[in-house]
Amino acid sequence: MPQEDHAPRAAARPRDAAVTRATILQAARRLFTQQGYDGAGLREIARDAGVDARLISRYFGSKEGLFAEVVGLAYEKSLMMTPELNAEAARALLTDPDQAASDGLLLTLRSAANPKAAAIMRDSIEGDYQRRLADALPGERSDGRAALLVAICSGVLLARMILGNTQLNQSETEDLIPLLHKALDAVATSPAPAPADDAA
Repeated sequence: MPQEDHAPRAAARPRDAAVTRATILQAARRLFTQQGYDGAGLREIARDAGVDARLISRYFGSKEGLFAEVVGLAYEKSLMMTPELNAEAARALLTDPDQAASDGLLLTLRSAANPKAAAIMRDSIEGDYQRRLADALPGERSDGRAALLVAICSGVLLARMILGNTQLNQSETEDLIPLLHKALDAVATSPAPAPADDAA
């Protein structure tokens, strides 16, 4: 009669939902950046992450939900351009070799043609980054000034990091930092009220 094997069996390894979710996000960020919203399919993202495609629906609900989370991660380290921080911001915009910023721009450029993706990116920028910046700016019309600062930031990074503008990628770029600092301050600083007309 064969003896029963009483050796303890190894417990089944539990699925780590947090790790799976993070792996999917990492794969999605990589593929959305490389191929844009329209070019990256859920099956391809799942294959790259090494998971069943059904897990994307479980954790993110839809492609739009997954893209929204990727966008939130891509934009989370955006610069604050307030008067007391603009010297540092100007230097970062002109000298930082920030791969994350470059990837965020590529994600934006390659996905913007899709109306759903464009709306997701716009809502993320306006509802988070631009809102935080507007709340930190002194004076009136801070919403509009925050939008201008975001546009300046995006334009400088696009010209320098994606298009490789020659003047923004050489040693003399250091000389441009004070000029960009002044430009940022011109928008970030609350304008003085216009003088009241003297009564005749």
